[in-house]
Amino acid sequence: MKVFVVYCHPSDDSFTKHMCDAFIKGIVDSGNEYILSDLYRMNFDPTMTEQEYLRDAYYRNTPDVADDVLVEQEKINSADAIAFIYPVFWTEAPAKLVGWFDRVWSYGFAYGEKTMKMLDKAIILCSAGNPIERLEQFGLLDSMKKVMLGDRLFGRAREMEFIVYDNTSRENELREKNWDMNLQKAYEKGYSFFDQGENPEA
Repeated sequence: MKVFVVYCHPSDDSFTKHMCDAFIKGIVDSGNEYILSDLYRMNFDPTMTEQEYLRDAYYRNTPDVADDVLVEQEKINSADAIAFIYPVFWTEAPAKLVGWFDRVWSYGFAYGEKTMKMLDKAIILCSAGNPIERLEQFGLLDSMKKVMLGDRLFGRAREMEFIVYDNTSRENELREKNWDMNLQKAYEKGYSFFDQGENPEA
């Protein structure tokens, strides 16, 4: 089985990068495969052009989809599942990932007479500086879930899961205290993602 990992963070010096590495290690250790799009490292252009906008706005199949977008769409259709790994910026994914959706979820692929396959699973792993209680108190967590699960991924995966690793701001003492535990959870999530066997590192 193969998972397409879409990773978006501007710095390798981050908990999110370690979380991504742990999840991928779990995928590999379980005997499965992955494809990675590191949006910052590949310098993915998140800006929708006027031509792309008009193509989608008028539900057209012309002009042709841009090459960089086509590559991402091919990665999706070559995988069984998709994983999005990113930090929460102002209750949203980073702008580069938002732009990835704007461009990759194009007419004729993600909607309309779509050619995007139905994925078996979709998972979101995101890091948040705030504690989960604060995100729940102000309705922020619910908003994030509705955007990702109820809009961007709705009808595009049979199973969906949204996981937040909270208290990850650098000034929070729980960041270091929970570091190893959270990375172990990310590893286990990768290892059991396709429900194969027991975790040898548990």
